[in-house]
Amino acid sequence: MSFPRVVELEYQPDTIRRFRTFSAQPWSVLLDSGRPASGRGRYDIFSACPYLTLETRGEVTEIATRSGSEFFRDDPLALLRDRLGGRTAPRNDLPFSGGAIGYFGYDLGRRFERLPRLAHRDIDMPDMAVGFYDWVVVVDHQRRLAWLTGEGRDERTCDLWSDIIEQVSTPRDAEAEEPFRVVSPIVSNLDREAYGDAFERVKEHIRLGDCYQVNLTQRFSAEVRGDSWQAYERLRDLNPAPFAAYLSTPGGDVLSSSPERFLRVRGARVETRPIKGTRARALPAQRDLELAEELRNSSKDRAENIMIVDLLRNDLGKSCAPGSVVVDSICDIESYANVHHLVSTVRATLAPDAHVVDVLRGCFPGGSITGAPKVRAMEIIESLEPHRRGVYCGSIGYIGFDGSMDTNIAIRTLVRHRNLLYAWAGGGIVADSDVESEYQESLAKVQTQLEIMKRGIERRTA
Repeated sequence: MSFPRVVELEYQPDTIRRFRTFSAQPWSVLLDSGRPASGRGRYDIFSACPYLTLETRGEVTEIATRSGSEFFRDDPLALLRDRLGGRTAPRNDLPFSGGAIGYFGYDLGRRFERLPRLAHRDIDMPDMAVGFYDWVVVVDHQRRLAWLTGEGRDERTCDLWSDIIEQVSTPRDAEAEEPFRVVSPIVSNLDREAYGDAFERVKEHIRLGDCYQVNLTQRFSAEVRGDSWQAYERLRDLNPAPFAAYLSTPGGDVLSSSPERFLRVRGARVETRPIKGTRARALPAQRDLELAEELRNSSKDRAENIMIVDLLRNDLGKSCAPGSVVVDSICDIESYANVHHLVSTVRATLAPDAHVVDVLRGCFPGGSITGAPKVRAMEIIESLEPHRRGVYCGSIGYIGFDGSMDTNIAIRTLVRHRNLLYAWAGGGIVADSDVESEYQESLAKVQTQLEIMKRGIERRTA
C-alpha cells in the first residue's frame, strides 16, 4: 500500500461524536472549530497516538519514540524545527495533512527572554508538549466534506490503516469510567483585595513609564474527579469557539474554548488576529446591541487594541518580508456567548529564508496577553501574579510538514493536572483603566469555565 494517502469519509456535522471514540487514547488531540454553533470556524482536525513526542520542562526537552527517549538541552523550537524537516510541497488543499500538534505554554517564553523567577511553579506540566501525527482526520464544515489522511512516516499507520479507516468511519460512544464532577469549592489565587493591590502596582509602573499596558490575570482552581472529556463537551456546549481544542497528554488535559487566532501560515501568507477590548453581553437584545456599539466606539479600548496591533506588526517583521506587514482590518466587533470583543487582523508575507517556526518564535508569547512593551510587561506580570501561567496564555495548534501552521491564544482555557482543574481570567490594564471595571470584565471572560466548576459542585451537594 503506497503512501501518502487521502480517503474521503462520510461528512458528519458532529465531529465531537466521531472524536469521542479516541478521546481516551494516548495523546489524543482535537482542534475544534465549534461548528455549527460558533458560526465562524471551518475545519475540525483530530488524531491520536503520535509516533514521536517532544516535552520541554525548563532547560530539558525529552524526545520520545516507541523505542525510547532522549534528552536535550537545545532550544526546544530548534528541536521542533529539526524534526519537522524541510518544508514539503503541499499534496492537497487540506489545511493539515500531518505534522506536529500540541501546546506551547506561556512559560516557554523563558527560553527566549531573560525573565525573573518569582512566580511559583505549582502545576507540574511541560512548558511545551507536542506530538508528531502521521494520520489525521480533517472535517471541512464549509464544503461539508471529511477526509482521513496518512503520511506513511510511521510504520504503524501503514500496518493499521484499515483499522484506522474503520474506527473513524464508524464512531462509537465511549463510556467514561467515572463521570466528571467537581468535589471542592473554587479558590482564587488573587481575591478582590489582592487583585486591587496588583492593579495599583501596574498603574504605578505605567505612571513611571515602565510600560504602556500589562495583562493582569487571576487563577481559579478546584478539585475534580472523573473524565476530562465530559467537561470539554460541556465547555463546548456553553461556549463554542472557532479556535477551541482538547488535548489529552501524560502531563495533563487541556480544554480550550479560545476565540482568538494567534498565528496562521499557509504558503507564504501569515496572519494574526489579536483580541483586545471586551464588553459583557446582556439582555434584552437592545441593551446587548448598545454594549457592542459602546465597545466599537470606545477610544480607550480601541487604543489598547491598536497598541497590540503595533506590537504584533513589529514581531511579524522579524521573520516576514520587509514592507509586507499590513493591517487588514482594525477593531472589528465579534460576539460570543458571554462577551463582545474588538478584533483586528494583521497580514504579512513570510521571508524567503524563514521557517514557519521562526514566525512562532518571533511572536511568542502573543502580545495580546502580555502587554507592551512585551518583555517589560512579562517582567511585571512575573512580579505580580502568584503562580506561573503554564499552558494558559500560551498557544495551541498545528505545524505541518508542508510549513502550514494555525495556532490559538490559549485563553478561555481549563487545564486538568492530576485531580485539580484550573481556569484563568485576565485583561489589559492601561493608564485610564478602572479597577472595578477591569475586575468585572475578567470575571465575564471566565464565566463559562466557572459555570462548569459550579455545576459540578451543585450536583455534588444536590
